[in-house]
Amino acid sequence: MPSSRLQTNRRAGRRAAHAAAMTFALLAATAQPAEAGSDRPPASLTAISPIFGQLVAFSQPLGFVVAFEQPTADQYIREAVLKGETIDDWSQMITVTGAKGLAADASVTPKALATGLAAGFRNACPDTHLAQPLGSLEIDGHDAFAVLAGCGTVDSSADGHSELALIIAIRGAADYYTIQWAERDEGSDDIPAIDETKWTERLEALNPIRLCPIVEGEKAPYPSCVDR
Repeated sequence: MPSSRLQTNRRAGRRAAHAAAMTFALLAATAQPAEAGSDRPPASLTAISPIFGQLVAFSQPLGFVVAFEQPTADQYIREAVLKGETIDDWSQMITVTGAKGLAADASVTPKALATGLAAGFRNACPDTHLAQPLGSLEIDGHDAFAVLAGCGTVDSSADGHSELALIIAIRGAADYYTIQWAERDEGSDDIPAIDETKWTERLEALNPIRLCPIVEGEKAPYPSCVDR
């Protein structure tokens, strides 16, 4: 996948990260429905976990399950795919990343981080590359930036698939975080067309996105963040 993961050795870290991934999966299963109080079935669950200096929470649509998680000393990544799919064979993936202490670097802005990740697609498909900025956002009082990026055909893929990703970069109190929703489809020789309605709805579906203080001694499901 061109853009959705930080520079980590995913396969080498799978065994070490297995326990952490299972912990998150149990938390997601006990989180509050995004439509609590409604007669309709919930469309999502609140995914929340401590990532370095803050709790990161967002609405994860039903049907996604955590397939991989790897925390290191200064980077974090978690990937969720649709139930029945795998980390190597998927049609949609939601990725959360964290970069410890990066917010202290004044040269790094949410726009620079988001567009830098989007540039990864240019390397993967120079002839069918797309990068469309969606603009600045304010997420829970924090500066953020969103961009759509993708490939008509990922050149290195065995099946020649296309890939599009919504990338949201958020400057936290001390760290940077990203939330990315990617989709694969049949490849094309053309630059991918953007279904603005679909991707706008996906951006809305991730909300509310929250960055909350970590309360000493508080455990999952982190009511100080979920219930505010």
